[in-house]
Amino acid sequence: MKPKKIVIGVVMVLCAGLAIFGLIRLEKSSSGGDPDDQSAEAVTPLVTVQTGALKRMTLHRYINGYGVVEPAPATADQPSAGGALSAPSAGVVARVAVVAGQAVKEGDVLVELNSGTTTFNSAKAALDRQKKLFADQNTSLKNLQDAESQLASLQIVAPVSGTVTRISARPGAAVDANVVLVEVMDLNRLAVNAQIPEGDANDLRTGQEVQISNNPSVTTSLSFVSPAVETGDGTVLTRAFLPPDSGLRPGQFVPLRIITAVHTNCLIAPAESVVTADDGKSVIALVKGDEATQVPVTTGLREDGWIEIKGADLKEGDSVVTVGAYGLPEKIKIRTANSPADEATSTNEAPSTNSAPAK
Repeated sequence: MKPKKIVIGVVMVLCAGLAIFGLIRLEKSSSGGDPDDQSAEAVTPLVTVQTGALKRMTLHRYINGYGVVEPAPATADQPSAGGALSAPSAGVVARVAVVAGQAVKEGDVLVELNSGTTTFNSAKAALDRQKKLFADQNTSLKNLQDAESQLASLQIVAPVSGTVTRISARPGAAVDANVVLVEVMDLNRLAVNAQIPEGDANDLRTGQEVQISNNPSVTTSLSFVSPAVETGDGTVLTRAFLPPDSGLRPGQFVPLRIITAVHTNCLIAPAESVVTADDGKSVIALVKGDEATQVPVTTGLREDGWIEIKGADLKEGDSVVTVGAYGLPEKIKIRTANSPADEATSTNEAPSTNSAPAK
């Protein structure tokens, strides 16, 4: 067979095939097109999410810290509530007149000392004699005052009425001047001192509520904010006086927080529902039917997994996407994985007016 005839035959076969293929496509087009193509076009993306509801509650801003319970310092109305008492001079402990836990009155003798030149009993007898002589005008005021000073150097007395909380003095033991031998405190007048980082100090004001974690918890108010910063650690000293029935003990180390802001009846959302969009602004995905729409919001206080929000047309009870909110496309079809019953019984409850930590 000649090559020219072979080429002509191949061309005719290809033309016939193309004609048949065109007829098939035309028939499918007139009957509605390729079923596979129709199925692909009909599928709408569906994202499974979890939702929560917007609420109205009270939120707080806190400064967290730790404090030490100590005797209350002196004020304009009252002296110091006591503390550590040291030996006024070197000597030997002659007698310990009290035991730990004993109630004492202001002026009670707690510890008696003997010195190298005299004893407590001798000094006391000398003072009694000078008092009698002074009453009879047979001695000078200076002699009386010297006798008082001599006895004062050989005794430790209670500065306030309170409780003996600690004793380190032992009869017969030699002691140096200024060595702490006993502690007396008025346990009804205690304070908690806390060192707060200077970066938070600008938000502190006297009168702010202080919550102390204890069992039960104790609530008081801030009474002192130091105007100076500790150069060693960059903190500011704060103090809060404790109520008489606080149940706290001197020397106790306690966690606390100071409430620096309170927003009442604010609209709040679950914290995980508030995400940052591509433009850097905060948004929430508001659920309407089976669709989630992004709504811009401004945020405020955060507490216990909730965040204060403000946005156009948002109200209490609105449903928002929580789990799955990050990266959720605009106006996407969604399927909710949790039910309203799940939301109602959720353990992630909104904070109350007396809720616990979060800054």
